[in-house]
Amino acid sequence: MSITPDGQYQPETPLTDPSAQINAEPMNGDPISPKKRSPWIAVVIATAAIVCVGGLGTAAVAVLTSTPAGTTSSATPNTNGLSGRGVVPQGPGTGGLQGGQAIGQQAAAGEATATSATAAQEVGVVTINTTLNYDRDEQAAGTGMILSSSGYILTNNHVVESSTNISVTVESTGKTYTAVVVGTDKTADVAVLKLAGASGLSSVSFAAAEKVVDGQSIYSVGNAEGTGNLVTAVGTVGAVNQSLAIGSDESTASENLSGLIQLNSDVVSGDSGGPLFDKTGRVIGMVTAASSGSSTVTGYAINIAQVLKVADAIEAGSTSSAIVLGYPAFAGININIDAAAQSTDGVPVQSTFPGMPANKAGIGEGDTITAVNGVAITTPDQLTAAIQSHKVGDSVSITWLDPQGVSHTAPITLVAGPAS
Repeated sequence: MSITPDGQYQPETPLTDPSAQINAEPMNGDPISPKKRSPWIAVVIATAAIVCVGGLGTAAVAVLTSTPAGTTSSATPNTNGLSGRGVVPQGPGTGGLQGGQAIGQQAAAGEATATSATAAQEVGVVTINTTLNYDRDEQAAGTGMILSSSGYILTNNHVVESSTNISVTVESTGKTYTAVVVGTDKTADVAVLKLAGASGLSSVSFAAAEKVVDGQSIYSVGNAEGTGNLVTAVGTVGAVNQSLAIGSDESTASENLSGLIQLNSDVVSGDSGGPLFDKTGRVIGMVTAASSGSSTVTGYAINIAQVLKVADAIEAGSTSSAIVLGYPAFAGININIDAAAQSTDGVPVQSTFPGMPANKAGIGEGDTITAVNGVAITTPDQLTAAIQSHKVGDSVSITWLDPQGVSHTAPITLVAGPAS
Protein backbone atom coordinates (compact mmCIF):
# COMPACT_ATOMS: atom_id res chain seq x y z
CA MET A 1 0.00 0.00 0.00
CA SER A 2 1.15 3.53 -0.70
CA ILE A 3 -0.34 6.93 -0.01
CA THR A 4 0.35 9.71 -2.48
CA PRO A 5 1.39 13.17 -1.21
CA ASP A 6 -2.24 14.32 -1.43
CA GLY A 7 -3.42 11.42 0.73
CA GLN A 8 -4.87 9.20 -2.01
CA TYR A 9 -4.79 5.42 -1.61
CA GLN A 10 -2.72 3.55 -4.18
CA PRO A 11 -3.06 -0.26 -4.11
CA GLU A 12 0.11 -2.24 -4.82
CA THR A 13 -1.56 -4.17 -7.65
CA PRO A 14 -4.86 -3.74 -9.51
CA LEU A 15 -7.81 -5.02 -7.53
CA THR A 16 -9.54 -8.04 -9.07
CA ASP A 17 -13.02 -7.24 -10.35
CA PRO A 18 -15.40 -9.42 -8.30
CA SER A 19 -18.51 -8.54 -10.33
CA ALA A 20 -18.90 -12.05 -11.74
CA GLN A 21 -18.74 -13.75 -8.35
CA ILE A 22 -22.33 -13.45 -7.22
CA ASN A 23 -25.77 -12.26 -8.19
CA ALA A 24 -26.52 -10.54 -4.90
CA GLU A 25 -30.20 -9.88 -5.55
CA PRO A 26 -32.59 -11.23 -2.87
CA MET A 27 -34.27 -14.51 -3.78
CA ASN A 28 -37.79 -14.51 -5.15
CA GLY A 29 -40.59 -16.00 -3.12
CA ASP A 30 -40.88 -16.13 0.62
CA PRO A 31 -37.65 -17.64 1.98
CA ILE A 32 -37.38 -18.93 5.52
CA SER A 33 -35.32 -16.51 7.54
CA PRO A 34 -32.41 -17.83 9.58
CA LYS A 35 -31.77 -16.57 13.08
CA LYS A 36 -30.89 -12.90 12.87
CA ARG A 37 -27.51 -11.70 14.04
CA SER A 38 -26.01 -8.53 15.45
CA PRO A 39 -22.48 -7.79 16.59
CA TRP A 40 -21.46 -7.12 20.16
CA ILE A 41 -18.36 -5.89 21.92
CA ALA A 42 -17.45 -7.98 24.97
CA VAL A 43 -15.96 -5.35 27.20
CA VAL A 44 -17.41 -2.77 29.55
CA ILE A 45 -16.24 0.79 30.11
CA ALA A 46 -17.58 2.00 33.47
CA THR A 47 -21.32 1.21 33.35
CA ALA A 48 -21.88 1.63 29.62
CA ALA A 49 -22.28 -1.27 27.20
CA ILE A 50 -20.18 -1.18 24.06
CA VAL A 51 -21.86 -2.03 20.77
CA CYS A 52 -20.83 -1.96 17.14
CA VAL A 53 -22.36 1.12 15.56
CA GLY A 54 -23.23 -0.10 12.09
CA GLY A 55 -24.77 -3.05 10.37
CA LEU A 56 -27.47 -3.33 13.01
CA GLY A 57 -30.76 -4.22 11.37
CA THR A 58 -34.03 -5.80 12.36
CA ALA A 59 -32.30 -8.31 14.61
CA ALA A 60 -32.51 -7.83 18.35
CA VAL A 61 -29.44 -5.83 19.28
CA ALA A 62 -27.05 -7.67 21.58
CA VAL A 63 -25.84 -5.35 24.32
CA LEU A 64 -23.95 -5.98 27.53
CA THR A 65 -25.22 -5.82 31.05
CA SER A 66 -23.33 -3.45 33.30
CA THR A 67 -20.38 -5.11 35.04
CA PRO A 68 -17.26 -3.73 36.75
CA ALA A 69 -14.74 -2.02 34.52
CA GLY A 70 -12.22 -4.36 32.95
CA THR A 71 -14.46 -7.44 33.03
CA THR A 72 -16.38 -9.16 30.27
CA SER A 73 -19.97 -10.30 30.12
CA SER A 74 -22.24 -12.43 28.00
CA ALA A 75 -24.26 -10.63 25.35
CA THR A 76 -27.85 -10.04 26.36
CA PRO A 77 -30.38 -9.47 23.55
CA ASN A 78 -32.51 -6.36 23.88
CA THR A 79 -35.82 -7.64 22.57
CA ASN A 80 -37.14 -4.28 21.44
CA GLY A 81 -34.22 -4.02 19.00
CA LEU A 82 -32.85 -0.84 20.51
CA SER A 83 -29.68 -0.18 22.46
CA GLY A 84 -29.34 2.61 24.99
CA ARG A 85 -27.97 4.87 22.25
CA GLY A 86 -30.97 4.38 19.97
CA VAL A 87 -30.04 1.76 17.41
CA VAL A 88 -32.57 2.16 14.63
CA PRO A 89 -33.72 -1.03 12.92
CA GLN A 90 -34.30 -0.83 9.18
CA GLY A 91 -37.11 -2.31 7.14
CA PRO A 92 -40.91 -2.10 7.11
CA GLY A 93 -42.83 -1.50 10.29
CA THR A 94 -39.83 -0.85 12.52
CA GLY A 95 -40.48 2.80 13.25
CA GLY A 96 -36.97 3.88 12.30
CA LEU A 97 -36.10 7.52 11.69
CA GLN A 98 -36.69 8.73 8.17
CA GLY A 99 -34.54 11.09 6.14
CA GLY A 100 -34.71 14.65 7.37
CA GLN A 101 -35.87 13.75 10.87
CA ALA A 102 -33.89 15.12 13.79
CA ILE A 103 -31.18 12.81 15.05
CA GLY A 104 -31.75 13.81 18.67
CA GLN A 105 -28.30 12.89 19.93
CA GLN A 106 -27.34 14.06 23.41
CA ALA A 107 -23.75 15.24 23.66
CA ALA A 108 -21.79 14.89 26.87
CA ALA A 109 -20.16 17.84 28.56
CA GLY A 110 -17.38 19.20 26.36
CA GLU A 111 -18.74 17.53 23.22
CA ALA A 112 -20.48 19.27 20.37
CA THR A 113 -23.88 17.96 19.31
CA ALA A 114 -23.70 16.17 15.98
CA THR A 115 -24.75 18.30 13.01
CA SER A 116 -25.52 17.71 9.35
CA ALA A 117 -22.36 17.17 7.30
CA THR A 118 -21.32 19.97 4.96
CA ALA A 119 -20.88 19.37 1.24
CA ALA A 120 -17.11 19.30 1.70
CA GLN A 121 -17.37 16.74 4.51
CA GLU A 122 -19.52 14.45 2.37
CA VAL A 123 -16.86 14.02 -0.32
CA GLY A 124 -15.57 10.45 -0.38
CA VAL A 125 -18.12 9.20 2.16
CA VAL A 126 -20.91 6.74 1.29
CA THR A 127 -23.97 5.33 3.03
CA ILE A 128 -24.46 1.57 2.88
CA ASN A 129 -27.73 -0.37 3.04
CA THR A 130 -27.85 -4.15 3.05
CA THR A 131 -30.37 -6.95 2.79
CA LEU A 132 -29.42 -9.85 5.04
CA ASN A 133 -29.81 -13.59 4.49
CA TYR A 134 -31.97 -13.26 1.33
CA ASP A 135 -34.79 -11.72 3.36
CA ARG A 136 -36.07 -8.26 2.38
CA ASP A 137 -37.36 -7.78 5.93
CA GLU A 138 -33.84 -8.16 7.35
CA GLN A 139 -31.93 -4.98 6.58
CA ALA A 140 -29.06 -2.99 8.04
CA ALA A 141 -27.29 0.32 7.47
CA GLY A 142 -23.80 1.71 7.87
CA THR A 143 -21.15 3.98 6.37
CA GLY A 144 -18.12 3.59 4.11
CA MET A 145 -15.25 5.46 2.44
CA ILE A 146 -14.32 5.65 -1.23
CA LEU A 147 -10.88 4.12 -1.79
CA SER A 148 -10.56 4.76 -5.52
CA SER A 149 -12.21 6.62 -8.39
CA SER A 150 -13.24 3.27 -9.93
CA GLY A 151 -15.54 2.47 -7.02
CA TYR A 152 -13.69 0.48 -4.37
CA ILE A 153 -15.19 1.08 -0.92
CA LEU A 154 -13.78 0.58 2.56
CA THR A 155 -16.04 -0.28 5.51
CA ASN A 156 -16.35 -2.51 8.59
CA ASN A 157 -16.88 -6.22 8.13
CA HIS A 158 -19.83 -6.12 10.53
CA VAL A 159 -21.59 -3.57 8.30
CA VAL A 160 -21.87 -6.12 5.46
CA GLU A 161 -21.73 -9.41 7.37
CA SER A 162 -24.55 -11.79 6.30
CA SER A 163 -25.50 -9.45 3.44
CA THR A 164 -26.92 -10.84 0.21
CA ASN A 165 -27.66 -7.50 -1.40
CA ILE A 166 -25.69 -4.27 -0.90
CA SER A 167 -26.58 -0.80 -2.17
CA VAL A 168 -24.20 2.13 -1.73
CA THR A 169 -25.03 5.81 -2.16
CA VAL A 170 -22.25 8.28 -2.92
CA GLU A 171 -23.56 11.15 -0.81
CA SER A 172 -21.71 13.93 -2.65
CA THR A 173 -23.51 13.04 -5.91
CA GLY A 174 -26.64 11.26 -4.65
CA LYS A 175 -26.04 8.34 -7.03
CA THR A 176 -26.73 4.82 -5.77
CA TYR A 177 -24.86 1.71 -6.93
CA THR A 178 -25.12 -2.03 -6.39
CA ALA A 179 -22.02 -3.33 -4.61
CA VAL A 180 -20.35 -6.72 -4.22
CA VAL A 181 -17.84 -7.85 -1.63
CA VAL A 182 -14.21 -8.02 -2.78
CA GLY A 183 -12.99 -9.42 0.52
CA THR A 184 -13.47 -9.34 4.28
CA ASP A 185 -11.38 -9.83 7.41
CA LYS A 186 -13.62 -10.50 10.41
CA THR A 187 -10.71 -10.47 12.86
CA ALA A 188 -9.78 -6.92 11.82
CA ASP A 189 -13.42 -5.85 11.17
CA VAL A 190 -12.51 -4.64 7.67
CA ALA A 191 -14.29 -5.14 4.33
CA VAL A 192 -13.60 -3.94 0.78
CA LEU A 193 -16.52 -3.56 -1.65
CA LYS A 194 -16.75 -2.77 -5.38
CA LEU A 195 -19.46 -0.60 -6.93
CA ALA A 196 -20.88 -1.83 -10.23
CA GLY A 197 -20.34 0.60 -13.08
CA ALA A 198 -18.73 3.34 -11.03
CA SER A 199 -16.06 5.69 -12.35
CA GLY A 200 -14.71 9.17 -11.68
CA LEU A 201 -15.50 9.08 -7.97
CA SER A 202 -13.85 11.40 -5.47
CA SER A 203 -12.14 9.51 -2.66
CA VAL A 204 -11.24 10.52 0.87
CA SER A 205 -7.66 11.54 1.70
CA PHE A 206 -5.70 9.39 4.14
CA ALA A 207 -3.15 10.32 6.77
CA ALA A 208 -1.91 6.79 7.43
CA ALA A 209 1.47 7.91 8.75
CA GLU A 210 0.05 10.42 11.24
CA LYS A 211 0.74 9.76 14.92
CA VAL A 212 -2.56 10.05 16.76
CA VAL A 213 -2.25 11.53 20.26
CA ASP A 214 -4.45 12.02 23.31
CA GLY A 215 -6.48 15.24 23.24
CA GLN A 216 -6.18 15.64 19.48
CA SER A 217 -9.12 17.37 17.78
CA ILE A 218 -11.09 15.02 15.52
CA TYR A 219 -14.43 14.70 13.78
CA SER A 220 -16.28 11.80 12.22
CA VAL A 221 -18.83 11.67 9.41
CA GLY A 222 -21.40 8.88 9.29
CA ASN A 223 -24.85 7.56 8.51
CA ALA A 224 -25.98 8.21 12.09
CA GLU A 225 -29.06 6.19 13.09
CA GLY A 226 -29.28 4.88 9.51
CA THR A 227 -31.25 7.85 8.17
CA GLY A 228 -29.24 8.07 4.94
CA ASN A 229 -28.22 11.62 5.82
CA LEU A 230 -24.57 12.13 6.78
CA VAL A 231 -23.91 13.69 10.17
CA THR A 232 -20.70 15.16 11.57
CA ALA A 233 -19.67 14.58 15.18
CA VAL A 234 -16.87 16.75 16.60
CA GLY A 235 -14.73 15.72 19.57
CA THR A 236 -11.28 14.75 20.78
CA VAL A 237 -9.11 11.66 21.09
CA GLY A 238 -9.56 10.21 24.58
CA ALA A 239 -6.87 7.53 24.39
CA VAL A 240 -4.85 5.49 21.91
CA ASN A 241 -3.81 1.84 21.61
CA GLN A 242 -7.02 0.55 23.18
CA SER A 243 -8.24 -3.06 22.87
CA LEU A 244 -11.71 -4.63 22.64
CA ALA A 245 -13.06 -8.14 22.03
CA ILE A 246 -15.65 -8.34 19.26
CA GLY A 247 -17.99 -11.22 18.55
CA SER A 248 -21.49 -12.28 17.51
CA ASP A 249 -24.64 -13.00 19.48
CA GLU A 250 -24.79 -16.43 17.76
CA SER A 251 -21.39 -17.56 19.03
CA THR A 252 -19.32 -17.56 22.18
CA ALA A 253 -16.20 -16.98 20.07
CA SER A 254 -14.70 -13.52 19.86
CA GLU A 255 -11.94 -11.69 18.03
CA ASN A 256 -9.69 -9.02 19.48
CA LEU A 257 -9.31 -5.55 18.03
CA SER A 258 -6.24 -3.68 19.22
CA GLY A 259 -4.52 -0.36 18.57
CA LEU A 260 -7.91 1.39 18.66
CA ILE A 261 -8.41 5.12 18.97
CA GLN A 262 -10.82 5.98 21.81
CA LEU A 263 -13.06 8.93 21.00
CA ASN A 264 -14.84 11.56 23.05
CA SER A 265 -17.46 12.29 20.40
CA ASP A 266 -21.11 11.64 19.63
CA VAL A 267 -20.72 8.37 17.70
CA VAL A 268 -23.92 6.32 17.31
CA SER A 269 -25.45 3.41 15.42
CA GLY A 270 -24.97 3.64 11.65
CA ASP A 271 -21.61 5.43 11.92
CA SER A 272 -19.63 2.17 11.58
CA GLY A 273 -17.27 2.09 8.61
CA GLY A 274 -17.18 5.86 8.38
CA PRO A 275 -14.11 8.09 8.47
CA LEU A 276 -12.48 9.64 11.51
CA PHE A 277 -10.78 12.84 10.37
CA ASP A 278 -8.01 14.93 11.85
CA LYS A 279 -8.51 18.72 11.92
CA THR A 280 -7.05 19.04 8.39
CA GLY A 281 -9.68 16.71 6.91
CA ARG A 282 -7.52 13.63 6.40
CA VAL A 283 -8.66 10.19 7.54
CA ILE A 284 -6.84 8.80 10.58
CA GLY A 285 -9.28 6.05 11.51
CA MET A 286 -12.42 4.06 10.71
CA VAL A 287 -15.24 4.28 13.26
CA THR A 288 -16.27 0.87 14.57
CA ALA A 289 -17.88 0.95 18.05
CA ALA A 290 -19.46 3.16 20.69
CA SER A 291 -20.76 2.99 24.24
CA SER A 292 -24.45 2.48 24.93
CA GLY A 293 -26.61 3.25 27.95
CA SER A 294 -24.80 6.34 29.16
CA SER A 295 -25.13 10.06 28.45
CA THR A 296 -21.36 10.19 27.96
CA VAL A 297 -20.49 8.60 24.62
CA THR A 298 -17.20 6.74 24.21
CA GLY A 299 -16.46 5.82 20.60
CA TYR A 300 -13.74 3.68 19.04
CA ALA A 301 -12.04 3.80 15.67
CA ILE A 302 -9.51 1.48 14.05
CA ASN A 303 -6.28 3.25 13.14
CA ILE A 304 -6.37 3.80 9.37
CA ALA A 305 -2.84 2.42 8.93
CA GLN A 306 -4.09 -0.94 10.23
CA VAL A 307 -7.18 -0.76 8.02
CA LEU A 308 -5.23 -0.02 4.83
CA LYS A 309 -2.82 -2.85 5.58
CA VAL A 310 -5.79 -5.25 5.53
CA ALA A 311 -7.20 -3.60 2.39
CA ASP A 312 -3.82 -4.20 0.72
CA ALA A 313 -3.92 -7.88 1.65
CA ILE A 314 -7.44 -8.18 0.25
CA GLU A 315 -6.58 -6.48 -3.04
CA ALA A 316 -3.47 -8.66 -3.35
CA GLY A 317 -5.67 -11.75 -3.12
CA SER A 318 -4.29 -12.93 0.21
CA THR A 319 -5.33 -16.44 1.19
CA SER A 320 -4.64 -16.03 4.91
CA SER A 321 -6.94 -17.73 7.40
CA ALA A 322 -8.45 -14.37 8.38
CA ILE A 323 -9.35 -13.08 4.91
CA VAL A 324 -12.29 -14.32 2.86
CA LEU A 325 -12.18 -13.22 -0.77
CA GLY A 326 -15.54 -12.59 -2.37
CA TYR A 327 -18.37 -14.69 -1.02
CA PRO A 328 -17.96 -17.98 0.86
CA ALA A 329 -19.26 -21.31 -0.41
CA PHE A 330 -22.81 -21.91 0.77
CA ALA A 331 -25.10 -24.92 1.08
CA GLY A 332 -28.16 -23.01 2.32
CA ILE A 333 -28.62 -24.80 5.65
CA ASN A 334 -30.06 -22.97 8.65
CA ILE A 335 -28.85 -24.69 11.82
CA ASN A 336 -31.00 -25.19 14.91
CA ILE A 337 -28.48 -23.77 17.41
CA ASP A 338 -30.42 -24.73 20.56
CA ALA A 339 -30.92 -28.32 19.41
CA ALA A 340 -27.31 -28.54 18.27
CA ALA A 341 -26.12 -27.85 21.80
CA GLN A 342 -27.98 -30.98 22.96
CA SER A 343 -27.22 -33.23 19.99
CA THR A 344 -24.45 -35.83 19.82
CA ASP A 345 -25.61 -37.44 16.56
CA GLY A 346 -24.92 -34.54 14.21
CA VAL A 347 -26.10 -31.02 13.43
CA PRO A 348 -29.90 -30.48 13.53
CA VAL A 349 -31.44 -28.56 10.63
CA GLN A 350 -33.94 -25.82 11.43
CA SER A 351 -34.67 -25.05 7.77
CA THR A 352 -33.08 -24.75 4.35
CA PHE A 353 -33.25 -21.81 1.97
CA PRO A 354 -35.65 -22.39 -0.93
CA GLY A 355 -33.82 -23.01 -4.20
CA MET A 356 -30.47 -23.47 -2.47
CA PRO A 357 -28.33 -26.66 -2.82
CA ALA A 358 -29.39 -28.37 0.43
CA ASN A 359 -33.05 -27.68 -0.25
CA LYS A 360 -32.76 -29.09 -3.78
CA ALA A 361 -31.17 -32.24 -2.34
CA GLY A 362 -34.20 -32.79 -0.12
CA ILE A 363 -32.75 -31.67 3.20
CA GLY A 364 -35.24 -29.87 5.43
CA GLU A 365 -36.56 -29.11 8.90
CA GLY A 366 -36.03 -31.90 11.40
CA ASP A 367 -33.15 -33.54 9.51
CA THR A 368 -29.70 -33.95 11.05
CA ILE A 369 -26.46 -33.46 9.09
CA THR A 370 -24.02 -36.24 10.01
CA ALA A 371 -21.19 -36.05 7.45
CA VAL A 372 -19.64 -34.02 4.63
CA ASN A 373 -17.64 -35.97 2.07
CA GLY A 374 -17.72 -38.95 4.39
CA VAL A 375 -16.20 -37.08 7.35
CA ALA A 376 -18.36 -37.12 10.49
CA ILE A 377 -19.89 -33.80 11.54
CA THR A 378 -21.03 -33.27 15.14
CA THR A 379 -21.00 -29.48 15.68
CA PRO A 380 -22.17 -26.39 13.77
CA ASP A 381 -18.59 -25.08 13.61
CA GLN A 382 -17.44 -28.31 11.98
CA LEU A 383 -20.23 -28.09 9.41
CA THR A 384 -19.42 -24.47 8.59
CA ALA A 385 -15.70 -25.23 8.28
CA ALA A 386 -16.36 -28.27 6.10
CA ILE A 387 -18.51 -26.28 3.66
CA GLN A 388 -16.34 -23.16 3.58
CA SER A 389 -13.17 -25.17 3.02
CA HIS A 390 -14.51 -25.59 -0.51
CA LYS A 391 -14.95 -23.09 -3.31
CA VAL A 392 -18.12 -21.85 -4.96
CA GLY A 393 -19.01 -24.37 -7.67
CA ASP A 394 -17.44 -27.36 -5.87
CA SER A 395 -19.51 -30.52 -5.46
CA VAL A 396 -19.63 -32.09 -2.00
CA SER A 397 -21.42 -35.12 -0.60
CA ILE A 398 -23.83 -34.47 2.28
CA THR A 399 -25.09 -37.23 4.58
CA TRP A 400 -28.08 -36.69 6.84
CA LEU A 401 -30.65 -38.50 8.96
CA ASP A 402 -34.33 -37.77 8.38
CA PRO A 403 -36.74 -37.52 11.36
CA GLN A 404 -37.41 -41.27 11.10
CA GLY A 405 -33.70 -42.01 11.48
CA VAL A 406 -33.17 -43.09 7.86
CA SER A 407 -29.78 -42.08 6.43
CA HIS A 408 -29.50 -40.29 3.08
CA THR A 409 -26.50 -39.14 1.04
CA ALA A 410 -26.58 -36.80 -1.94
CA PRO A 411 -24.15 -34.56 -3.86
CA ILE A 412 -24.72 -30.81 -3.84
CA THR A 413 -23.02 -28.03 -5.78
CA LEU A 414 -22.06 -25.13 -3.55
CA VAL A 415 -23.11 -21.60 -4.44
CA ALA A 416 -21.97 -18.15 -3.28
CA GLY A 417 -23.58 -17.34 0.05
CA PRO A 418 -24.03 -14.31 2.31
CA ALA A 419 -20.95 -12.22 3.00
CA SER A 420 -18.77 -13.72 5.71
